[in-house]
Amino acid sequence: MSAAREYGLDESHEWVRPPVGGWTADDLDRLPNLPPHTELIDGSLVFMSPQTFFHMATLRLLENALWSQAPEDWRVVREMTTKLAKRDRPEPDLMLVREEALTGPSQTWYAPEDLLLAVEIVSEESTERDRETKPRKYAKAGIPHFWRVEENHGLPVVYVYELDPATQEYVATGIFHDRLKLSVPFPIDIDLTAVNRRR
Repeated sequence: MSAAREYGLDESHEWVRPPVGGWTADDLDRLPNLPPHTELIDGSLVFMSPQTFFHMATLRLLENALWSQAPEDWRVVREMTTKLAKRDRPEPDLMLVREEALTGPSQTWYAPEDLLLAVEIVSEESTERDRETKPRKYAKAGIPHFWRVEENHGLPVVYVYELDPATQEYVATGIFHDRLKLSVPFPIDIDLTAVNRRR
């Protein structure tokens, strides 16, 4: 069976073919009909699988908490891309971005130097990218703080990392169950058990 038939497409369907060397970060804004939340990792397009309830609920919890606790000169941005390099434009689930980096309603990406924090909520299909590939790239780009969030018995566990400027690598500073309480990059206190409560 052909790939087109396997995915229920017409035989005449044209698959997107990458140029020699792969796609570039700027191509994401020019390619037609890309699915929502398409990322670029090492010049390859990465398509997101359907979101789970855990992912949605955790994203909402962290986004609301960061909105209420972040300093006024930082904005919480969800599910937008950061242009790390020519062939890397990942989409963190959440970012804390300098307010002056917001350029208007048509903006599609942010520069890594304007980010204070990147947050990835791990899905089954994204485990390797979220545990290894993306943190390594975020650190190399100089993003000071990174949180990786994983599910354990329906609740989020937050793995917190801080950039070591001497090595340009992340150093683990804590693993948080039930409650995320930090003093950097600013005072943060989040009840992680509230993830399944109705608002």
